[in-house]
Parts: sequence; C-alpha cells; structure tokens
Amino acid sequence: MNQNFDIIIVGGGAAGFFTAINIAEKNKKLKIAILERGKEVLSKVRISGGGRCNVTHACFEPNELVKFYPRGEKELRGPFHQFCSGDTIEWFEKHGVALKIEEDGRMFPVSNSSQTIIDCFLQATQKLGISVLTGQSVQSIYNKEGLWQIESQNEKYLTEKLILATGSNPKVWEMLQNFGHAIVEPVPSLFTFNIKDSRIKELPGVSALATVTVKDTKLVSTGPLLITHWGMSGPAILKLSAWGARILHDKNYQFTVYVNWLNDLDTEDVEKVLKTLKQEHAKKMVSKKSPFEITNRLWESLVLASGIQSETKWADLSKLQMQELGQQLIKGTFQVNGKSTFKEEFVTAGGINLKEINFKTMESKLHANLYFAGEIVNIDAITGGFNFQNAWTSGFILADNLV
Repeated sequence: MNQNFDIIIVGGGAAGFFTAINIAEKNKKLKIAILERGKEVLSKVRISGGGRCNVTHACFEPNELVKFYPRGEKELRGPFHQFCSGDTIEWFEKHGVALKIEEDGRMFPVSNSSQTIIDCFLQATQKLGISVLTGQSVQSIYNKEGLWQIESQNEKYLTEKLILATGSNPKVWEMLQNFGHAIVEPVPSLFTFNIKDSRIKELPGVSALATVTVKDTKLVSTGPLLITHWGMSGPAILKLSAWGARILHDKNYQFTVYVNWLNDLDTEDVEKVLKTLKQEHAKKMVSKKSPFEITNRLWESLVLASGIQSETKWADLSKLQMQELGQQLIKGTFQVNGKSTFKEEFVTAGGINLKEINFKTMESKLHANLYFAGEIVNIDAITGGFNFQNAWTSGFILADNLV
C-alpha cells in the first residue's frame, strides 16, 4: 500500500532537513516526509569541520560570495541576494544556535560541536511533525498521473511534489538521466597532492604562505600551503584542486606544479635580497637562518637543494648558486603523482546540468513539481563553509517558492 505525502524529500542530509523545516514553518498543514537511505540522518554534518560543523563563511556580500564556487558562480548570484551568509546566521539564532566567526572567516556553532546543528534540525522536524524515515534506499521513481511514485526496498510512497537532496548519489543521477536530465560526469574536488620529493620529505607539518601554479594551465592559487607526509595540502592546494577539478582529472592527476614559497616576490626582488645578504652577512653561514618569511627548516632544505653545502658562507656563493637558490625559492618545480581525498570532507564536481534548473524556484525545467537542493546539482565550492551555504540557500529558496 502507498504512503501518501504532500511533499517528499529524498536525502536526510543538511539540504534535505533545511528544506523540510523551512517548508513546514511556512505551511504547517502540509504532510512532509524525509526519506534517508542510511540508518542515521545528517551523518556528513556530524563529521564536517572536524566534528565542529563549518556552518557558513563570514562573507556577507553576494557578489563576493559567488567567487568561492568553481561551479555555480553565475547561477548562485540571484539566490544569494535572497538568502546569504547573514541570513544563515539569523536563521540559526532564531532556532537557538549561536554562531561565531573564526580568524579565517569560517563560522561554527559557539558550542564547537556539530551535534548542536543536528539537535537543532531533529528538534525542529519533531516539533513540526515532519516524518523522518531511515533505511529507505530509493530504488525507483515514476511519474504517475501527475503524482510522483517512489519505491524503496520495502515501501511505496506517493507525493505531489518531490524534492531530491541526495548529494553525489550516482544511483539517483542515473534515475534522473532516465527522465531526460543531463548529468555532468562527477569528478573529485578538494583533494591534496601526492608528491615524493627529497626537499619536503623531512618537513611534514611545515607551512608557508605560497603561490602555486600548475604547469601549462592557467591554474594559480595563493594561500597557506602545508607540507604533509604524502605531499602538499592546505588551502592553497585545496583551492587549486577545486578550480582545477576537471583539468587535473583529465591529466590523470599526473602534473607539474611551480611553488613560489615567497608568495608575491619575483625573480628581481629575490636577486636583490640575496645580493644584499651576500654583502652584509658575508661571514655567516647561508643555511643557518631564514632571511625570508619561511621557516628555518624549509629555508635550509631549499639551500641544500640549490647545491649549497650546509657550512657554506654567504661570501663564498657563486653566481650560479645564487641563481639556483632564487629559482628554488620562487619557482620550485614539483612533480605531482596522484591525489589523496578525505572521505568525510569529500566534495564532487558534477551533477545535474545547471541549465536544466530554474534558480528562482530550484524546480526542474523538464518536469513540474520536481525540485533539487544542495550538491545534487553541478555546484561545488572550495573549503570553508561554502558548500553548506549552498545547501541552506537552495533549501530556503525552494521552500519560499513552493508554498
């Protein structure tokens, strides 16, 4: 026998819950259900931001906020003018959750626990009478006489309006392809670079403000770079991986990067500094103390990589050694051989083609009463609370235009 609802939301994650709560608050008479395939809801929220849940980012200007989205920048401009980061803060405060801004602009619950967000959502769904049904892995979706029929392994559901908030679920994408929707092939985004190189082998944990460029592309990123046991990570690398998700996938994750460890200095600047150091510190050992804003350990490693012995004094440097040191500092060449992704922070570039969605309502342009929220569409962002902000905005707009 069919279970009937006015609205069914498939996907018990951030976007699914936020959408359901906003719809129910606007129209308390609607019978709403969330179907979740797993045993638990909001599992990605639980582990996001190292268990603290990076709710949003303190970028309050829609035209600036869109710049953090490698895919979706144009499409999100209108939606962000309706529901932006400031609205997110206000929404959570109204629901009893205070947020705080950290130095880098990321925003977390004051409690420093993702459980606060989960509790907020669960309490709201309970209070609003939203049915949360777990263990409901959707096997098929049909449109039957203007109603959507959804079948899980053990149940059948009927609804007038269907909302898909299933993130990067290949099975659901496949069903949508059967409905004529085009799916942009998913590829990983937000990953770190695997690099085996003697210059960084002994330096895990060392970080620097650097500019990284991918050879033979227009991909450039500036920010903190972190040396790890397997290669390079940190915001500079993650940003590069997001903007270059497709390009780097096509290169099979085998490519060359240039690292400017001194961030904004160029060849001329570095040559001047090195010449001055050669004159003023003639009797001092080159490798002992970093004259730049990089750690002594990184400096020493780059000095040795330039063919300069650890006991060599500044006065004894040859012109060739000076040039090589300058090159290591501002255009160090590193070979990337593969990537590493963190399953819990996994983000995919890909999903429903953005041209097939009405961003004023989040409704499918191909099928009436079929809506999308969150990462199921071909939108993704760099790390820092932006992917959640897309979930909140799409959920709010959907709810606002649905009832």
